[in-house]
Amino acid sequence: MKKKIIAILFVTCFNSVLFAQDNVIDEIVWVVGDDAILRSDIENQRLILQSEGYRFDGDPYCVLPEQLAVQKLYLNQAKIDSITADETQILQNVDQWMNMAVAQLGSREQMEEYLGKKYSQIRDERREMLREQQIVSEVQRSLIGNIKLTPADVRKYYNELPQDSLPIIPTAVEVQVITIEPTIPFEETDAIKDRLREYTEKINNGEMEFSTLARLYSEDTESAKRGGELGFMGKANLLPEFANVAFNLNDPKRISQVVQTEYGYHIIQLIEKRGDRINCRHILLRPKVSEKELLEATARMDSLYNDLQAEKFSFEEAATYVSHDKETRNNNGLMVNKGESNNYGTPKFEMQELPQEMGRIVYGMQVGDISKPFTMISESQKEVVAIVKLKSRVEQHRANISDDYQVLKAIVEDKKREELLQEWILTKQKSTYVRISDGWKNCDFHYPDWIKE
Repeated sequence: MKKKIIAILFVTCFNSVLFAQDNVIDEIVWVVGDDAILRSDIENQRLILQSEGYRFDGDPYCVLPEQLAVQKLYLNQAKIDSITADETQILQNVDQWMNMAVAQLGSREQMEEYLGKKYSQIRDERREMLREQQIVSEVQRSLIGNIKLTPADVRKYYNELPQDSLPIIPTAVEVQVITIEPTIPFEETDAIKDRLREYTEKINNGEMEFSTLARLYSEDTESAKRGGELGFMGKANLLPEFANVAFNLNDPKRISQVVQTEYGYHIIQLIEKRGDRINCRHILLRPKVSEKELLEATARMDSLYNDLQAEKFSFEEAATYVSHDKETRNNNGLMVNKGESNNYGTPKFEMQELPQEMGRIVYGMQVGDISKPFTMISESQKEVVAIVKLKSRVEQHRANISDDYQVLKAIVEDKKREELLQEWILTKQKSTYVRISDGWKNCDFHYPDWIKE
């Protein structure tokens, strides 16, 4: 059931990118309540999902209309319960999606050509799709409510499940880190600033466009592909130092002064302001770490490593008072998982979730070991020297009630949600007018009560 719900939302993600098919004679093939599902809706979604490599669990001409029909049940319930969408959040999500799509396709013009529609039309359709998607999610949340489980519920699920059906829990580690950033000479930072000022002068003199310089020289490789364009963002989506300057720009012909952030040095050009969001271009240059400074930082870290081995102080003390890593130094060096995974917000990492250079080191360590210094790229894309301590490791295993209670609890909660939503859909079917055209009925539907004799 959960996969079915995800598939519904996945399908709706493509409502904004439908292509006209001249060889399809349109017709109404399903009616759910007061809403119609067209043959062209299904055909276009089938073609796009097929081009994306999506594998249908059955005949797409059965799967897709049923998924759309379930969505319409939720939208009808939203009207009854007066559930609406958060327009501010929708606009933010639209901006993020449009930015991502332009980045993938290369430019707005290429996006329009690929999707066969004007940029404004794509944006409007995407906004409507996201509105429906958000409403469906809100209806589901209202139907499910708060699921309260007792430890006895989780134990019952665990005891009834065959051992070979229990989920495999991958190896997970907890890691503490200390980093030192090599010193950047003033000569290097001054040279970076001078280059950015030269770019500004070329732009102001009309010698080169900002977008051309960004494509040629910006070290933000993703935005460089778009001529430095970041897309519409709110202040919360930007670094404070960057946002303070960008949001004070009022003239698209003026270039900002040089701005320093943790990522390097920038110049910024306003494209457009829209309420509390801004679209701008930037060029990023990062100071380069010389071999001399890198060796000096490594030597300092070697000394620290030796002191830790001699137990002159603890790793936790060193992390607090020595580390340059602002994300971990107030937490005894303990890293927190910020990736999109089941471990989000916890100190647990699967091996592939660690930075690559760190993962190679941690893989061969034992609990309590402290590594020798090594170089790695930080989250802010800086080259740093690091040492790590392996705080804990739990090897891959089948889930058990003592070590993996929270994982099992989450599984039971998901199961309860699926059961509640499936029960609601089956009930809603009985009280909703549904008509399916001839030729579209001969399906092995997931929910059997669409066709009422």
